[in-house]
Amino acid sequence: MKLNLPAGVQVNAPLHPRFDEVLTHDALALVAKLHRAFESRRQELLKARIERQARIDAGEMPDFLAETQHIREGDWRVAPLPKALECRRTEITGPVERKMIINAYNSGADSYMTDFEDSNSPNWYNQIQGQVNLVDAIRRKLSFVNEVGKEYKLNDRIATLQIRPRGWHLDEKHVTVDGQRVSGGIFDFGLVFFHNAKEQIARGAGPFYYLPKMESHLEARLWNDIFVMAQNELGIPQGTIKATVLIETVLATFEMEEILYELREHSAGLNAGRWDYIFSCIKKFKKNKNFCLANRSAITMEVPFMRSYALQLVKICHKRGAPAMGGMSALIPIKDDPVANEKALGGIRHDKTRDANDGFDGGWVAHPGLVPIAHEEFVKVLGDKPNQWEKQRDDVFTAKNFLDFQPEQPITEAGLRNNINVGIHYLGSWLAGNGCVPIHNLMEDAATAEISRSQVWQWVVSPKGVLDDGRKVTADMVRALIPEELAKVKTTVTAQGEDTATYDQAAGIFEKMSLSPDYPEFLTLPLYEAMD
Repeated sequence: MKLNLPAGVQVNAPLHPRFDEVLTHDALALVAKLHRAFESRRQELLKARIERQARIDAGEMPDFLAETQHIREGDWRVAPLPKALECRRTEITGPVERKMIINAYNSGADSYMTDFEDSNSPNWYNQIQGQVNLVDAIRRKLSFVNEVGKEYKLNDRIATLQIRPRGWHLDEKHVTVDGQRVSGGIFDFGLVFFHNAKEQIARGAGPFYYLPKMESHLEARLWNDIFVMAQNELGIPQGTIKATVLIETVLATFEMEEILYELREHSAGLNAGRWDYIFSCIKKFKKNKNFCLANRSAITMEVPFMRSYALQLVKICHKRGAPAMGGMSALIPIKDDPVANEKALGGIRHDKTRDANDGFDGGWVAHPGLVPIAHEEFVKVLGDKPNQWEKQRDDVFTAKNFLDFQPEQPITEAGLRNNINVGIHYLGSWLAGNGCVPIHNLMEDAATAEISRSQVWQWVVSPKGVLDDGRKVTADMVRALIPEELAKVKTTVTAQGEDTATYDQAAGIFEKMSLSPDYPEFLTLPLYEAMD
């Protein structure tokens, strides 16, 4: 198999069957054009993140921007939504894996966010096979036969597809333009848009996207300009693309209205991405001696800083005529324990009941079995309405609300062990090519793994990192617990019939990433460099 590459484009990776159907000359030419037009701006924005972090490390605290006050006070709304995005009471998420796509499409959810990012281990095969899978899925040609011969096919009634490309911080190391790596987000978006946008338009549902991990409205402006160029290149009317932004960084909370404004022709609203949000708070205030969060299990959507950010999102979206989407509880059904299963389902019901009553227009689930529960709770509040934009919140939130980081206790040995265990287990699965992993009856992805290693790092460096029995969390304590938790992980993985080959490496990476004096910005960056 040989590719016909545009001038200046190189693909340095193996070609598996059908990869040439995706890596075509014209599709890569679009990627190259977008790269040449926008890569310098991406790099400037990444540099701006580093500079902003340095100021925060030195004591600066975020606040609303004075220079964009006119946007917050202006009289504007986002463009009207297409019919396919009017009703989104339940959205299911998962990686671009063949069986997952079929199960999610057939789940009964209103929408399916297929993921090239946090729930997908971004090795070369997963990324390009995911593109192949979406070409088939969008044309209703996707099928899958498992190891015992059971065939999975798409139903007639399927969820509306939305696609999440990688965030601005990630490269696609296997593809270069003029000797420079392309942005993972531009690569993912460019290929899927080129091959599928017109087909989606013809079918009345797309092209729709989810945009992750942005930290400012200028990063949203970059996506908007990419959308404008891409639509022009394919001769598609401006505003056809619709994108939902995940508000999953603490800095983006202060620029929600500005982000909607930048994408107003292309906006499909905002989503409260809770797990990355917690990770973002730990990361941004890592050197603040007054900052230290309790066990992950204690950081619910009802603690002060999480509640104020979620309600602000509803307020802003409804003010601007945009969908407000609730985030995902990590709870999943538990097959062999009826009591634990009932507790988990009760947790999901509580989560969606709260979101619906707060004004969210829909919410995420991680498992097809949870779609009926989520749907039922939103219908109780919304009835037959597609949204509840008439619910205009009058809450007034200040920076103090968003920065009220409570609770600080409890921090327990069990919580410390759980972070180590989850971190090692997830990293081992990620290195083996699986980015979406059920662990201890929760669905874990890169965001929750980031919380695990970040909390360990925080508890070691913070003077407030003290266990409830009075012991200070130290690097030596963590090093002593890692082999114990590694052994437990291997026992679990072996019992599941899986290979443990990657878990020793995962434990070493977890130790390095959680105890390094210089906090690594993203867990996935050095991991990605180490994978094929």
